[in-house]
Amino acid sequence: MQHKTLPFNKTGYFSSLICDYLDENHELKPFYNRFPNLENFQAQIDEKSKSFEDASRTTLVSALKQQYEGFETSELTKSHIELLNSENTFTITTGHQLNLFTGPLYFLYKIVSAINLSKALKIKYPKCNFVPVYWMATEDHDFEEINYFNFNGKKVRWNREASGAVGELSTEGLEAIFQVFSEELGQSTNAKIVKKWFEDAYLKHDNLADATRFLANTLFQEHGLVIVDANAAALKKQFVPYMESELLNQVAFNAVQKTSDALSKVSEGYKIQVNPREINLFYIVKNLRERIVFEDDLYKVLNSEITWNKSELLKELHVNPERFSPNVIMRPLYQEVILPNLCYIGGGGELAYWFQLKSFFDAVEVPFPMLLLRNSVLIQTENQHKKLEKLEVSTEDLFLKRNTFINKKVREISNIDIDFSEQKKHLKTQFLALYDLANQTDKSFLGAVKSQEIKQLKGLEHLEKRLLKAQKRKLSDHVLRMTDIQNELFPNQSLQERNTNFSQFYMEYGETLIPSLIESLDPLNDEFLVLTL
Repeated sequence: MQHKTLPFNKTGYFSSLICDYLDENHELKPFYNRFPNLENFQAQIDEKSKSFEDASRTTLVSALKQQYEGFETSELTKSHIELLNSENTFTITTGHQLNLFTGPLYFLYKIVSAINLSKALKIKYPKCNFVPVYWMATEDHDFEEINYFNFNGKKVRWNREASGAVGELSTEGLEAIFQVFSEELGQSTNAKIVKKWFEDAYLKHDNLADATRFLANTLFQEHGLVIVDANAAALKKQFVPYMESELLNQVAFNAVQKTSDALSKVSEGYKIQVNPREINLFYIVKNLRERIVFEDDLYKVLNSEITWNKSELLKELHVNPERFSPNVIMRPLYQEVILPNLCYIGGGGELAYWFQLKSFFDAVEVPFPMLLLRNSVLIQTENQHKKLEKLEVSTEDLFLKRNTFINKKVREISNIDIDFSEQKKHLKTQFLALYDLANQTDKSFLGAVKSQEIKQLKGLEHLEKRLLKAQKRKLSDHVLRMTDIQNELFPNQSLQERNTNFSQFYMEYGETLIPSLIESLDPLNDEFLVLTL
């Protein structure tokens, strides 16, 4: 394996907010708790220890054991579940939607990041235990976001009508998807393994939550991964005080709105990811997950006939807490209430909305977790690596946008200098003298001089573009070979990890794929990894 890294701010794929966070910009300090380095975890451990009660641990372990009934898993995972009863055990959590067959490749990177950080913390703090957790987003209801995955440039899509929480969706109908996918896979040894995983997950489990748990457990059980489905009555019961406050007092709306405004003032380039509602809860029953609103002195569930007055609503909350579902604003709080969690690992978009939540956590007196950007990886084969070296394409070159990439490389390999920067600079110097002359003789000529300068600069730019275009044609074979590899590594001109499914790489690397990632990914190294396998 060969490793190369590139700073995130050099990739062109990460926001200024995330890049500033990684640089520990002091203006962002009010929006998070502690920066994720090993030394800072001691204070996080101390803070979480004081707030997380033994009763919460008992409830969590009981719920997990119930969820794992009927699932075969490793002794390490079983041990991790039992260890959660101990006051010196903490979780490192990542979360993901229930994408069909895991969805994009970064599903693996999130979980590997959580596993490797847990291992690093155990070495640093041997008296404590650290459990990697995958939080399944079983309560989401946007089926269109999760009903497909990409394999060999083709979209494998599950077409069906869907409503309500996706975790409860029946897997009926996935036999047809299995047949289509099987034909694409072929008959190799690795293909047979991938087929079995899909078949065992989706054709032998009744709902999407169980299918996803089975698949994630199959891929990562030997590393002790614990999978949580928070859509459980016992877990929701612990969250009742926070949901009651949300329904009656609009704590999240006021706190998050204030924080979002403050974040926007730090930089105009910071994009606000989520906007709080006055009530940030859904009501969830079979085939229904809709927002709760307060209108005309009644609490209502949108797109339904369900209404309550205040006392009726509170009775429903306390009797059936599982019917209340947190939205994107409340979900992070729910996670931190029911888990002894120290750190959340997510992508750039996820961390961006977490930055909006710090004052909300402070208001409800729940410790805010450390926030860690997940590992990002570009996997290339040995053959691709050799081709890139032969073509003298650097790691930095690969991440350039298509036209910039081609123009840069054409200029580098051309025996003709098609960079008119010096000519433009010389022309501007000459015009400075003309401006001075016009200023001394007749200032009314300044406009004419300016017009002539613009005309001649545009002429140079036009000539430069024509020469570059001609040289591209002359070097078309070389350009084609370079762009072919870039297309392979950046499908649809986007990051590989945001597009391609893990199965495509398992076909190439088989059982060495995940161990190679475990060995190579350092969650505390805040650079983009280019990995040659």
